[in-house]
Amino acid sequence: MKIRYSELIDQTFDFPTEEFKIEKNLLEFHGIPLMQLIKKNGTPLQFCYLPKISQNICQTQKWFEKAIAKNHYKNGYTYCYCTKSSHFSFVLQEALKNDISLETSYTYDIDIIRNLYKKGKINQNIEVVCNGFKTNDYIENIAQLINQGFKNTIPVLDNALEVDQLQAQINGPFKVGIRIASEEEPKFEFYTSRLGIGYKDIIPIYNAKIKDNDQVELKMLHFFINTGIKDTAYYWNELFKCLRIYARLKKIAPELQALNIGGGFPIKTSLSFDYDYEYMTNEIVHQIKKFCEEEEVKEPHIYTEFGAYTVGESGGVLYKVLSQKRQNDREKWNMIDSSFMTTLPDTWAISRRFIMMAVNRWDDAYERVFLGGLTCDSDDYYNSEQHMNAIYLPYFHEKDPLYIGFFNTGAYQDTISGYGGVHHCLIPQAKHILIDRNVQGKLTYEVFRQGQTPEEVLDILGY
Repeated sequence: MKIRYSELIDQTFDFPTEEFKIEKNLLEFHGIPLMQLIKKNGTPLQFCYLPKISQNICQTQKWFEKAIAKNHYKNGYTYCYCTKSSHFSFVLQEALKNDISLETSYTYDIDIIRNLYKKGKINQNIEVVCNGFKTNDYIENIAQLINQGFKNTIPVLDNALEVDQLQAQINGPFKVGIRIASEEEPKFEFYTSRLGIGYKDIIPIYNAKIKDNDQVELKMLHFFINTGIKDTAYYWNELFKCLRIYARLKKIAPELQALNIGGGFPIKTSLSFDYDYEYMTNEIVHQIKKFCEEEEVKEPHIYTEFGAYTVGESGGVLYKVLSQKRQNDREKWNMIDSSFMTTLPDTWAISRRFIMMAVNRWDDAYERVFLGGLTCDSDDYYNSEQHMNAIYLPYFHEKDPLYIGFFNTGAYQDTISGYGGVHHCLIPQAKHILIDRNVQGKLTYEVFRQGQTPEEVLDILGY
């Protein structure tokens, strides 16, 4: 009978994996000895493994290069990082080690671009795709950026009024994109995205606002699917609708060069995760080429906007199980030393699942448990995994503390929870560590931020 936690993982998954292995009964993530990290820094502990960011960027670029060559595609590819997934300076600086463009969503993003330029991390040739609904401040910031010499800035029109607003503040010619208001998945509460311009309005707006406008040039058609790039009938149907608009526009707008297919590749949310990235990349390139040949238009330069896929798999959070509460004969609650609402808000807000495993005690017997956070909110819990409707962890022992880790948590969690701010029940922000490798391949560690103190929280509250 297999009763050890290690045996449970072995019989459930193909383990070890590219990211995870066990050394001396302890879990390692990308070769990082997690228990050593915990012993030195304590818990709760948030970390970012920076090399994973560049690894995902480079791998995707290779997939597209291969697909372009295989399909004899007569145009190129650009990897674009969506800053909204994680605005941290260390994320942008790591991503920019690679040949990428940046995508912005709000006016403060433009200030990040300026800051990166002042620090010598980018030059004025950087390509910046400006998405989102444009407030007056956002319009002004975009215009200033272009006027200051960032000529490869492409504001993507969310509505027709933005053409006039931009033109009024930009000195000289500039390029724009048009965002399609794509239809949402059938399970959504509404039919069409609130962002972008409806299919039937795109060509009339181009004819009225751009076609004979010497100052404005249409460069990009932008297509975004909220659920990301998946091999589903819904995704391919929306992509083909987008391609039909591209073909119609290209025939009257020869200056149109690029198709931004938006969305993003999924990240691993379970050890049983199965997604053929290379197949999807090749199929996208193949279908775009085939469609354009049938319509007798030139293939577009392909852009993708990858946010969560860029940074998500670099992050992790480590907790200590403080105590176990038995509320009835069947339910055991392992109480962690933080709050899911503070550190992993997606688990609470949209029931998202992350890879979760014990860090230590892999040779111990296991039990079924629920994980509870420290807030008084009844929704501050985690009770199932992506692959099964349960959580199993090594038995709780008072004298032998259990540590657990959540992995691939690097996207969105910090901005959604309000990094460094005030959290529910005043649960503090965890200590934050950056992990890198030097030229010799040796792991390096840097404290990005200490755990939040009572004084910091009370100062925000005005005490």
